[in-house]
Amino acid sequence: MWPYYPDLLATPVPRYTSYPTAAEFGPIDAQSYVEQLEGVDSDISLYVHIPFCEKICFYCGCNTAASGKRQRLESYLEALHREAALVAEHLPEGIKVKRLAFGGGSPNAITPLDFARLLSSLTVQFRLSDPEISIEVDPRVMSAEWAEVIGSSGITRASLGVQTFAPAAQQAIGRVQPPEMIAQTTDWLRKAGVTSLNFDLMYGLPGQGWAELEDTLEKSCAFGADRIALFGYAHMPHLIPRQRVIPAIDLPGQVPRFDMAQRGYAYLTERGYVPIGFDHFARATDPMAIAAGSGGLRRNFQGFTDDPAPVLIGLGASAISSFPGLLVQNEKNNGRYRMLLSQDRLAAGHGIKRDADDRYRGAVIERLLCDGEARIGARLMHSTLPALGPFIERGLATIDDDWLTISPQGLPYSRVIAALFDPYRQESQRRFSSAV
Repeated sequence: MWPYYPDLLATPVPRYTSYPTAAEFGPIDAQSYVEQLEGVDSDISLYVHIPFCEKICFYCGCNTAASGKRQRLESYLEALHREAALVAEHLPEGIKVKRLAFGGGSPNAITPLDFARLLSSLTVQFRLSDPEISIEVDPRVMSAEWAEVIGSSGITRASLGVQTFAPAAQQAIGRVQPPEMIAQTTDWLRKAGVTSLNFDLMYGLPGQGWAELEDTLEKSCAFGADRIALFGYAHMPHLIPRQRVIPAIDLPGQVPRFDMAQRGYAYLTERGYVPIGFDHFARATDPMAIAAGSGGLRRNFQGFTDDPAPVLIGLGASAISSFPGLLVQNEKNNGRYRMLLSQDRLAAGHGIKRDADDRYRGAVIERLLCDGEARIGARLMHSTLPALGPFIERGLATIDDDWLTISPQGLPYSRVIAALFDPYRQESQRRFSSAV
């Protein structure tokens, strides 16, 4: 189905959950963040980062740590409450929060009571009025008490970190969770009112082949996942020390990785899932699939989304906020984050201002990844045409007037093609993940 051109996949590229990417962030004055908050004139979305997990997985590249000490959790939550109050003070009166997402880490690494208090505080600070709420869940620490709080909180979207059902691969990546655990968690969430349930899955794991991935996909479909994200494992132990536990020799090579991505795509689309890009899938009735079919699909720091808000505000250590003219990230280090908030100072310290060219290129990249096509202005088309040549010659993309379209055969090359419009990537020494 997909032609394999290893030369076109040789260079690692960003996932483009923002443009410019976080690799281009530098020091930024917190006052710039304040000015953006005070100038908001539209509905917004909130993202709340809980950088803790009860158990740390070897593969994970997220900003997270073991939840171990109760005092550290309480101190972090105290800072998070304070940040929410400070941010809310700078927002103009009448601004509405339409969406609220809890991610991590694992939000359910904190107690259900702590979560209920956090949600109550956010409701007061931001005057929440029936926003759509989503949460990431670690099945290994899910409980009936947590399900009860999810139900009473009105959460309708949830994402499970499943990764794989293959026992050997689970052991290798430090995430052991038998099918019965996923079944129980799924049942709890459905009874709690979750109507859109995502399973995060991975290919390219240690010792994994198509048979193991097919079994994982079969079980995920049987459990009724409304969305499936099928990520390729990114092995970067030079950047993520915990990945050194995973021997590179045990990982599938590029050819079997490509084969698993291709066969996974075919497996899910043949069973009625709508493809979102080449590695995300949603049932036809899911809001994500509806957005993809109507041109309403977008990219933000949660990946593909049907969220139309032009402003996303991130709360918590390492959380990123996105404004049309600015991307800004909070202090990554948990201790320094807590220290800043203890002094009633906003923790925003890194980011990048987006000029007109950044916003233009960002829109092109977003549309290529979301729609598979984008309208390219003459100047940008002219400067990018030489780099596009190999993709056009091999039938992976076409140009018609000022429209660049990625062909069905070119889907796995989407991020590589999008990266051609990113001049920062040409200069950055930061390594990214494999495109497939």
